[in-house]
Amino acid sequence: MLNFSTDDIHPRDRFDHWCEVRGRHMFGVTIELPRERRPDFQGRFHAVPVGGATVSNMSASSYQISRTRADIARVASQSLCIGLQVRGPGLMNTDRASGLQIREGDLVVNHSDLPYAGTPVRTDGFDFRMMRIPLTPELLLGARADDLFAEPLDRAAPFLRPLMAQFQALTQHPADIPGAETEVAHAARLALLARGRLAPGLPESRAALRSGFLHAAREILARDLRLPELSPARVARELGISLRQVHVLFEPTGLSFARTLTSMRLADASRMLAEAPERSVTDIAYLCGFDSIATFYRVFRAAYAMTPRDARAAAAQGG
Repeated sequence: MLNFSTDDIHPRDRFDHWCEVRGRHMFGVTIELPRERRPDFQGRFHAVPVGGATVSNMSASSYQISRTRADIARVASQSLCIGLQVRGPGLMNTDRASGLQIREGDLVVNHSDLPYAGTPVRTDGFDFRMMRIPLTPELLLGARADDLFAEPLDRAAPFLRPLMAQFQALTQHPADIPGAETEVAHAARLALLARGRLAPGLPESRAALRSGFLHAAREILARDLRLPELSPARVARELGISLRQVHVLFEPTGLSFARTLTSMRLADASRMLAEAPERSVTDIAYLCGFDSIATFYRVFRAAYAMTPRDARAAAAQGG
C-alpha cells in the first residue's frame, strides 16, 4: 500500500516533488503547470495491490499531463489501464485522435505504453481512479491490446455496464471481494470486450460477463433495496438480460436473489435500529422494503438470534 500527500511539503516544493518523484519516475508521465499556479498545487495519491493489479486513487490540482515516447521508454509496464474520470473533465489527444472529450463519469481503456496528452477544461482540480493490470498471454486469450490508444467508452457501448460494475467493486471495495485475481482477470476481459478485442462467446468472456452482471445486480439491490417492488424481473429489465439469467448470476454465491436482498435489507434495518431511535420498529421495517411486520420479525430473529427490539436495546447499551 502506498499513500502520499503534498500536505507535509513546503508549498514552493510541492509541484516539483509531485512532477519529478511521483509523475516522472513513478507514473511515467510528464506534468506541466504554469509557474504562477505552482505554489497553490495540492495532490494526494493512494495505491494498493489487488489480485495482481494495482488500484490507485488520485486527487490533485488541475494540470496538463502527457505520456511521451521518452516517458514510455523510461517507465514501461505492458499493462491494460482502466481509468474512471471521477471529477474534472478534460480533452485528450493520442496518435489516433485529437480533441477527445473526457467527461466526468467516463471510463477510459488503454494500453499503458502508448502516448497521449491530456488538458483539463477547468481549474478546480480532478479525481481519477485507475486499475492497472499486467498483461499476459493467458489473460489476452490471443487478443491484441498493444494498439489500444486511450479512448473513453461510449456510454451506450455494449458491455459497459458489467465492466463499470466490476471496476467499481474492485476499486471501491477490494477487501470485500474473494478471489480477487480471478475478478481482476474478468475486469481485463470485460475491458477487451468493450473495446471489441474479444469475442463474447468465449468461455472466459461468458464468465467475465456473469461476474460483471452479478456486480451490477448487486449495485441495483444496494440502490433500490428500500423499494418493496424490487424484484428479479425489475433487475433483469434494467440490465437487459433474461429473468433466468438474473437467478443464474446468484447461484455461485450460495445465496439466491431473494436471500441476498433479504440479507441486505436486514443489515439496513439493523443499522437504522441503532442509529434512528426516534423511528418505530414498524416504520423501519417498511422503510427497509419489508412488506410484512411478521416476516420482518421472523427473518430478523433467524439472522441475529434476537428480536428487533432486543437488538435496539443492545445497541443503546453499547452491546
